[in-house]
Amino acid sequence: MAPRTDSNTDTDRPKRTPRRSKPAEPQVISEPRRSTVRNGEIDIAVYEQGVPDGPTIVLVHGWPDSHRLWDNVIPHLIDRFHIVRYDSRGHGASTDPQDYRAFRIAELATDFRAVADAMSPDAPVHVMAHDWGSVTVWEAVTEPDAEQRIASFTSVSGPNLDHAGRWARRRFARPTPRNLVAPLAQLASVAYQFAFMAPFTPALVRGGLTERTFRLGLRLAQGTPVEQVTLGDTFTADAAAGLQIYRANLVVGKVFSARDRHTRVPVQLIVPAYDPAVRPAVFDDEAEWTQRLWRRDLKAGHWVPYSHPRVLAQAAIQLVDAVSGQEPARELRRAEVGRPSGRPFDDHLVVVTGAGSGIGRETALAFARAGAEVVVSDIDRDAARDTAALIAESGGAAYPYALDVADRAAVTAHAAEVAAVHGVPDIVVNNAGIGQAAPFLKTPPESFERVMDINFNGVVHGSRAFGTLMAERGLGGHIVNVSSMAAYSPQQGFSAYSTSKAAVFTFSDCLRAELAADGIGVTTVCPGIVHTNIVRTTEFSGVTADREQARQQLFDTLYRLRSYPPSKVATAIVRAVQHNRAVVPVTPEAWLAYYGSRLTPPSLTRFAIARASLTH
Repeated sequence: MAPRTDSNTDTDRPKRTPRRSKPAEPQVISEPRRSTVRNGEIDIAVYEQGVPDGPTIVLVHGWPDSHRLWDNVIPHLIDRFHIVRYDSRGHGASTDPQDYRAFRIAELATDFRAVADAMSPDAPVHVMAHDWGSVTVWEAVTEPDAEQRIASFTSVSGPNLDHAGRWARRRFARPTPRNLVAPLAQLASVAYQFAFMAPFTPALVRGGLTERTFRLGLRLAQGTPVEQVTLGDTFTADAAAGLQIYRANLVVGKVFSARDRHTRVPVQLIVPAYDPAVRPAVFDDEAEWTQRLWRRDLKAGHWVPYSHPRVLAQAAIQLVDAVSGQEPARELRRAEVGRPSGRPFDDHLVVVTGAGSGIGRETALAFARAGAEVVVSDIDRDAARDTAALIAESGGAAYPYALDVADRAAVTAHAAEVAAVHGVPDIVVNNAGIGQAAPFLKTPPESFERVMDINFNGVVHGSRAFGTLMAERGLGGHIVNVSSMAAYSPQQGFSAYSTSKAAVFTFSDCLRAELAADGIGVTTVCPGIVHTNIVRTTEFSGVTADREQARQQLFDTLYRLRSYPPSKVATAIVRAVQHNRAVVPVTPEAWLAYYGSRLTPPSLTRFAIARASLTH
């Protein structure tokens, strides 16, 4: 029987105007409007929101969810798309077939096609699907001429079962230890499905799986706040009924019966790194069957629509824009599978503070040469502009900003502006700093506080503002905090400076541990004697102006004679990001002091400190 659409009697659903005619101002339907699409003997509950005349995007859920899975994603799509959600058979308000064979993937795919044809008869639809919903849509997109009805597909935590079977069989055919580990691990990950096929399991689910226990489980398993887990009123019944899908589709059987299925539909893979059911390696051969493929590895668990709704929406929007003819977004370009290899940081966005001179400027130039777009900031706006101009002269892209890193509100606003205008950065280099020298008792409190505000709090502000954006995006990233050899080689006359840099060192160690689960690396760079203008601007407290100037000139001369340029530090920073190094001393004396601080007996260290001073 051909699909047809019926209005739900509980909702006055107006007739939709033809897609060709656009109103003067787009109408946005904020609340879901329910209707019914009939596919054979199955009534499918469909929910529409958004812009009726916008491009249609269909959202498909898996087990044990309903259309409510997408509640947190909707707000990020509602102003642009005609959004269509539906309850899969056996879930929510849709028909619950009693024969388990009605839950075969091929049957579920006919439901998707029926909804797509009814909701967008004249134009192909975009699709985002999760879990078994993604498996279902994979079945549809690998049908002949699927690209005529499906414009793009964003797949989340659900592989094509035939492709997964081929992937496993290929590795079993060459049973080296390396080849066997991945498919055996994947088979172990889906072993739970045999328990789900048992005849007594639905009764156990009805008696024990409640909304509360499910939300608690997600909070414990992947840290998702309970308020973000949106479930329907029929959740427990849906979970029990939906178990039929496991009985109808024996996943491990695909190792022996996988078909050769190809698609010309543009496909974007969202691959959670911590998915307990679907290992990331399952998707490694996907380019063999998919003509246009993008892959984003997300630092998240299985239920991404709950934990990272904005990330999913943004990924789908970027794919829709790209297949519609717009310039692909930076993140999407980087995610393209099979693109020609280029420079190491092509399609990356790097933020560098204190980029008006010295190490900051050279670091910005180094990343630009490596292919990155660079946001350069400095308290001196003209200096930041000069750095950006140097990058532009060499063919790169840079965006200058004036920024006082000691001002927390300013740094927070700067991060928000960078994200809004240029996107979330992939790499942040917290480099801005100042020098200060004097015995502690001769250091004015305001001077000590100023050093701490810029050298330490500036790093904290930058790490918090940009680290939050990186973590929310879920695609990882890297933070570089510039400390100093002074962090682990204390000496007289540098109490403020050494304390600030030691604080940066320890803070970075803590930050590295905390952000590891988000895939964000943290590198602490510890330069030694490097000739930059920080020496010429170092404040020497407790002396006359003439004496201060003389000491500045003396130290500047000594550093210049050392002949270690900031460009070498920049090279070390770029290399550290490439290899995700934790602590990077730069210059031989920095390495010597680093290991010496760990190997030298404390009594000998105290003896040396008590008798050495560079400021007298």
